[in-house]
Amino acid sequence: MTVTLERPGPTPRTGPPAVEVKGVSKVFGRGDDAVVALDGVDLSVAPGEFVCLLGASGCGKSTLLNVVAGLDQPTTGTVDRSSSRPAVMFQESALLPWLTAGRNVELPLRLAGVGRGARRERARELLELVRLDGQAEKRPHELSGGMRQRVALARALAAATGLGGSGATEVQPGVLLMDEPFGALDAITRDFLQAELLRVWEATGTTILFVTHDVRESVRLAERVVLLSSRPGRVVREWGTGVDTDPEELHGDITTELREVISAHGR
Repeated sequence: MTVTLERPGPTPRTGPPAVEVKGVSKVFGRGDDAVVALDGVDLSVAPGEFVCLLGASGCGKSTLLNVVAGLDQPTTGTVDRSSSRPAVMFQESALLPWLTAGRNVELPLRLAGVGRGARRERARELLELVRLDGQAEKRPHELSGGMRQRVALARALAAATGLGGSGATEVQPGVLLMDEPFGALDAITRDFLQAELLRVWEATGTTILFVTHDVRESVRLAERVVLLSSRPGRVVREWGTGVDTDPEELHGDITTELREVISAHGR
C-alpha cells in the first residue's frame, strides 16, 4: 500500500547555497591516537531546503553539524554559510531554568542587541508559531518535555531569523541545525513534534540540516536524505523525496543501504 507523504515535495530554489561544505575532513588527536571522524565530505544545502543527515551512531553526523555551526574547525576543507550565525538545537532543550519561556526565546535577540519591546514581540510571535501562546510566563520546570523542546525551537528560530517581519529591518530566513532534537522524547510526543517542525519549516522558509539515526524520521521530514558511512564519515548516497515517492519503499531502500554500511564497518 502506498502511503501519502505529509508534506509537499521539493520546491525549486534559486540563489547561492545556504550551506556549502567542500572536502571537509576532521581528525581528532595525533599520531597513532588520531581518529578520522570525517573524510572528504561534500554537501550543498539550498536556501529553505530540509536535509537530513542519516547514519549509524559514531559516524560523524554531530561532528559535521558542529563544523557547519562553527563550533569546531575542519582539519581540511571549507564551510561557507549564507548566515553568519546559524542556530543550533540539541537533544536536550538546554533552557535556562531561571528564565521564563518568553525570556528564553528572547535571549538570542537580547544578545544581538535588539531592544526590549521588539524582542518581546518577536518572542510572542514565535511562541505562537510553535503553539505555545499564553505560555510565555511559565518557567521550564512547569512545562512538559515536548513543550520545552518547542520553546527551544522557538529560541533557535529567534537566533536563526532575527526579528523577521516584526523588527525595523527585514531579516531573511536563516539556517537551523538540529542534532537529534526529538531523540529523548516518547514516541507520541516525537510524532507530534515532527509534524510541528514541518509546519514551522513551511511557514518560515528556514533552511534545516537535521541529524538523525532514525530512518523513518528522515523519510518523514526531509526533502533530501544524505547517508554517511560509519567512521570515517563520508557521503555514501543521497535520496530525494517528493509527492510521488512511496515512503515505505524509500524507507526500505535506505534501511538496506544503512545496514550494508554498518556491516562493512564491522568487517
